[in-house]
Amino acid sequence: MSYNVAIDGPAGAGKSTIAKKIAKKMNYIYVDTGAMYRAMALFLLRNHVDPSDSTAISEKCREADITLCYEQGEQVVLLNGENVNGLIRTEEVGNMASYASPNPNVRKKMVELQRQLAKTSDVIMDGRDIGTCVLPDADVKVYLTASSAVRAKRRYDELTAKGETCDLSVIEADIIERDHRDMTRELSPLKQAEDAVLVDSSDMTIDEVVDTIIALCKDRR
Repeated sequence: MSYNVAIDGPAGAGKSTIAKKIAKKMNYIYVDTGAMYRAMALFLLRNHVDPSDSTAISEKCREADITLCYEQGEQVVLLNGENVNGLIRTEEVGNMASYASPNPNVRKKMVELQRQLAKTSDVIMDGRDIGTCVLPDADVKVYLTASSAVRAKRRYDELTAKGETCDLSVIEADIIERDHRDMTRELSPLKQAEDAVLVDSSDMTIDEVVDTIIALCKDRR
């Protein structure tokens, strides 16, 4: 029996960082949903699908088989059996992904592939609607959040460390606006699943959050 962990929450809550650390410690597959959407975009580009042709995207996406595995400790994205790790981080693929990802058929196909992966492997998945839509029967569901001020400060520190100049108040305003967008969108809005455990990381270190969720996983298992 596979074991599934779902982490949902708003932008900047640290979901991916936390999920990757837990995956490493618990030997789960971290499902990088963004990489899966990029692999789909690569498939569409290879098949010369016009980014603005939603009908062609809807039809062609059905032919893609995308999965994840680990080779020598590195996550590998397989597109119809081919390792495409080195091909999905280009600007062209990123642009195609932004056209393809809102397509309801692409989304449906992705959810199907993600559920398939979760059936056969111990996975940890993070996003906006994992516990509510993608894996409604996950063994552990966490809603990871932090105050908008804390999330803005984390983003500010990240950007200034890269040498970028930015305005903390502008970053926080963007985060608040994005939260509103995510929570009010028509398709799979961001919300805490009824059976999810709320973890507020505002006053916690990354390791404290990781330990809290690992304890939950062990407890439920």
